[in-house]
Amino acid sequence: MVISIPVEDPVSIFAVAMVVFLVAPLLLERHRLPGIIGIILVGTAIGPNAAGILERSDAIVLLGDVGLIYLMFLAGVEIDLHRFFENIDQSVVFGILSFLVPQGVGTLFGMWVLGFSLPTASLFAAIFASHTLLAYPVAHQLGIVRNDAITATIGGTVLADVLALIVLVIVVASTEASLDWQFWVEIVAGMTLLFAGIWYLVPWLGRRFFRSLAEESYFEFLFVMAALFVAAFFAEVVGVEPIIGALVAGLALNRLIPDRSPLMNRIQFVGNALFIPFFFLSIGLLVDVTVIVGGRESILIAVSLVGLTLVTKFAAAWATGLLFGYADDQIFSVFGLSIGQAEALAIVLIAFDAGVPGFDTAMINGAVLLILVVSLVSPIVVERYGRAVAAVDERDDRPSTAARQRILVPFSPVPEHHETLVKYHESLLDLALAIREERFEEPLHTLTVVSPGPETEREIAAADAAIAHTEEYAAGAEVPVSFHTRVDHNIASGIVRAAVENRVTTILLDWDGMHLPRQPLFSHTIRQVLTWTDQFVLVSRIREPLNTVSRIVVVLPPRLAHDPNFHEVVRTIHRIAAGTGAPVQGFVVDGTVDQYEQLFKNGESDVPIRMERIDTWDRLVSFLSESVTIDDLVICASARRNTVGWQPELQELSGRLPTLTRGDFVILYLSSGGRSDDRPEFRVS
Repeated sequence: MVISIPVEDPVSIFAVAMVVFLVAPLLLERHRLPGIIGIILVGTAIGPNAAGILERSDAIVLLGDVGLIYLMFLAGVEIDLHRFFENIDQSVVFGILSFLVPQGVGTLFGMWVLGFSLPTASLFAAIFASHTLLAYPVAHQLGIVRNDAITATIGGTVLADVLALIVLVIVVASTEASLDWQFWVEIVAGMTLLFAGIWYLVPWLGRRFFRSLAEESYFEFLFVMAALFVAAFFAEVVGVEPIIGALVAGLALNRLIPDRSPLMNRIQFVGNALFIPFFFLSIGLLVDVTVIVGGRESILIAVSLVGLTLVTKFAAAWATGLLFGYADDQIFSVFGLSIGQAEALAIVLIAFDAGVPGFDTAMINGAVLLILVVSLVSPIVVERYGRAVAAVDERDDRPSTAARQRILVPFSPVPEHHETLVKYHESLLDLALAIREERFEEPLHTLTVVSPGPETEREIAAADAAIAHTEEYAAGAEVPVSFHTRVDHNIASGIVRAAVENRVTTILLDWDGMHLPRQPLFSHTIRQVLTWTDQFVLVSRIREPLNTVSRIVVVLPPRLAHDPNFHEVVRTIHRIAAGTGAPVQGFVVDGTVDQYEQLFKNGESDVPIRMERIDTWDRLVSFLSESVTIDDLVICASARRNTVGWQPELQELSGRLPTLTRGDFVILYLSSGGRSDDRPEFRVS
């Protein structure tokens, strides 16, 4: 077989692309440069305007467009919605400044320096008034996407891009027809329907779809992809760029895709390994470095676009930082993210096809050079200053306690074809992933205890089957798992021994999973574990996917806030709320609301929690039975017997929770290390 240049065979094209995606980032990262720059540079070197090895074919263009759409979607999915809504004023201010400053300066420059008419100058400014988050993969790799400044940049991108695209629509429409009232009604109605439809319909469908699945599977990923590209398609239908629909779809699905979950890992893997690199390769293949000598007009347009983009975007970032007190490293990180351009060429080509005066080949060449320059500068700036932002965030998030979190999840042996118990195991793992502190990089410890006897070997085989499924499930979230199997006459005894030997700090128990068939009220095994351990214990009954929770209801006894280990409750609730994106409604039973509000305010995340006082336990029981729905997750904080905060009503409430709530629940038992009481002593022999 003769290999022709440029390569045209689909297999050869993919082979070249995969080699570029593998080698280019590795070479650049060895020199501490962002890997995406390598893909762009290699794409330029092997493209039709250089070595000619690879053409920018229709397939490359298609995959590049998909990569850009996926990039914007990923930004929406990974944004911290709690911080986004809490600091939405920052997103709005940055979005407006990031559009108005370039648009105003660019329009005046186009009229006074380049001699354009007002419509042409306005569209010239719109080229760099919009921006694309080209360096988002760098910000994600640094772990700063949840920083306030970065969150404001992502949120402001929506507003800036929409406003720039409106300018494009208006100018192009003015060359074809009059801007009458019908035009304005159509564009406003279309965008309103698009945003409202995606924001309300996609989460509604998502909750019902995820609940209909018997177990975690690739169908979840396919649903997300379908929602993404349908939203992008309808954005085109109403006259805006598909990346706007993709970003809004990401925000709409944000709460249904936990940050630490197999589904999120699949989304990130497919995007970062395949689609997004194709987008950067497509940009590289587009670049023609000879345009810089293409004539005086091309040089003037290119230099003007690059200079105005850098100056005006920095001015917008600096002004936003001044208003909201950003540090210098945050300002430069915002600047680096906001100078990325991908829509510039699309705007120029649309205007060129529509016959807008002034938009000729010189403008196209200038847009191409702009994309090349900012594609190189943007990742470098974010990499340089984002590291300092990440260092500050890591220092601020460092816990006051040096305790290393270790989680133990006991499982029952799974009888053959018992899908229900497998689902219970997945629910426990989802909860463990939600509360796991990633900074410790500790594996999840799972345990199966089997009783000695004639059925021991069969139960051990069932335990091995459960281990295989658990390993596969956790691998989807890239979380290591340490498996333990014990033979013991008493299940609780086996759990306690494993907890001591592995220095476990947190134990997760399933309400129904300790024995089959289901036991009434409180399992005897759970009672023994609570009696014989000092660790933080979570007893859960979660039967619906954790990502479909729409509200978290927290029950707080009156004196529990005085317990020195109450920070365990605060940290756990914050992490579950951050993972699900659900609002938290706290109910303080016959206690002081202000005290609990202050304790939760000092937590590790920015999850808003609304507190309310309930006078009596009877009123709480009435509320739980009447107002809690299947979409709610009830979290009851409880003390151990004979500790601070203990009340007999807590034991009664724990036993009644399955009948009081139609939804799922978790009971949190605070650790009691170092105390002396009348508990039976348990020693590990």
